[in-house]
Amino acid sequence: MPWLWGATVLVLGIGLAWGLAFSPPDWQQGETVRIMYVHVPMAWLAMGGYTGLVIASLMSLIWRHPLADLAAREMSPVGAAATALCLATGSLWGKPMWGTWWVWDARLTSVLILFFLWLGHAALVRAFDDPERGARAGAILALVGAVNVPIIKFSVDWWNTLHQPASVTRLAAPGLHVDILYPLLTCALGFTLLFTALILARTRSAVMERRIRGLELASARRHEAARA
Repeated sequence: MPWLWGATVLVLGIGLAWGLAFSPPDWQQGETVRIMYVHVPMAWLAMGGYTGLVIASLMSLIWRHPLADLAAREMSPVGAAATALCLATGSLWGKPMWGTWWVWDARLTSVLILFFLWLGHAALVRAFDDPERGARAGAILALVGAVNVPIIKFSVDWWNTLHQPASVTRLAAPGLHVDILYPLLTCALGFTLLFTALILARTRSAVMERRIRGLELASARRHEAARA
């Protein structure tokens, strides 16, 4: 964890400084393009993180691995925060570019649904007194919601939307100049490290909490047996 946090601070610090202070403005978007250095990584993490949630849910349902349950439980608040930042920064970008804070097109609506899926999972896994029941219910919700991820990805190709198509991950050459592309990729790596560090830290805390509860329960049972 110390090495991971150190790498996170270093890479994210370089990426944000590079993108927000030293990269040139876009010829069309002007200074507004700097919102992209947060918005695009958050969008990638929202979808990539949900894919990780689906994998953890499969491990939970198939192999009943308790660590997968804990990882999924701690992943959903972080994923919801990333998706909320994606929506908020997208609105900040949309106002000067589109003239409106929000439009109900396929890309924006499907990302909003993803946000509600993250929130639903976070609430559902904590809604039961039995952690295993909550984990199972959350895993089923995550798997059902997995159909939304390809809809988000390909919505700009399947439907006529305001949102522009992919400009970084397309098969042809990226549609961004290297002066913008490189700091964007650096920010994406930094935010990915931050996302990973937060999930690992939360999962480790959850493991320690469960161990403490187990020790307290065992101690209480020993006291009851001694009294009997």
